[in-house]
Amino acid sequence: AFIEKSHSEGRPFFINLWVHEPHTPFHTVPKYRWWFRDLEDETDNIYASVLAHADDRIGQVLDTLDRLRLAENTLVIFSSDNGPARASKNSKLDLMHDTATGAGYGIAAAKGVTGGRKGYKGSLFEGGVGVPFIARWPGKIAAGAVDDVSLISAVDLLPTFCAIAGAQLPEGYESDGLNQLAVLEGTKAPSRAKPLYWKSDAPWPARDGKPDHWVSFAVVDQKWKLVANSKRDYVELYDLSADPLETADLAAANPEQVAILTKQLEEWITTLPDGPPARLFSAERTEKK
Repeated sequence: AFIEKSHSEGRPFFINLWVHEPHTPFHTVPKYRWWFRDLEDETDNIYASVLAHADDRIGQVLDTLDRLRLAENTLVIFSSDNGPARASKNSKLDLMHDTATGAGYGIAAAKGVTGGRKGYKGSLFEGGVGVPFIARWPGKIAAGAVDDVSLISAVDLLPTFCAIAGAQLPEGYESDGLNQLAVLEGTKAPSRAKPLYWKSDAPWPARDGKPDHWVSFAVVDQKWKLVANSKRDYVELYDLSADPLETADLAAANPEQVAILTKQLEEWITTLPDGPPARLFSAERTEKK
């Protein structure tokens, strides 16, 4: 309805659509559960049904753009905020309640896969930070093209969207991201002028049952990725171009590269604030403290 209203009024629009279906609590719809009735494991049935529901909802958006003949003037990006969540082994299928979305099935029904990448949601290995990225823009982006070389991050979306729309970023503002329009259009050779950094609270040493969730810091620069524990006294190094599944730690064989990335990481850490500014909290949040 929002797209149709904007179109009828001749107004450009931006939509940020968070699809909840593949996230806990899993809210199932009988029609989609029936589609996958042959799946004997109930958790498989639940996850397949919510994915199918999400697929239909995304299809409604794309069909609307096609019907209104807006597809060639609209960039659509499908992505995620993190890798898939996974339940611990032998987790019991229970209902859970979320104050925002109500009751549904819990984490035991989470069946997302990472394509063989290490870790999952909450890990700074590629299974936790690598996400789907599909871009659709008929006439601008080649249909069916696969780019498995370029490195694009969610921080790139803001400067890319602003470049497409002709919007100026605020004076003095420096984005963490890059304008990736040329990469999307396939007119620029894969290269990234800015490293990417991550920080997470992770235990060291790794916990039993979660061997890939010990990384507290990570940096990616070109093909190299360095991961470090909380005190940065243990690191691993990977060549993502040759080894996207992070199977071979190359730190011992590449001490110079380790030193370069470690220095970059330490310099980045000094720029981090001690905590979020007070202006980011509502009066209600402050009162609860």
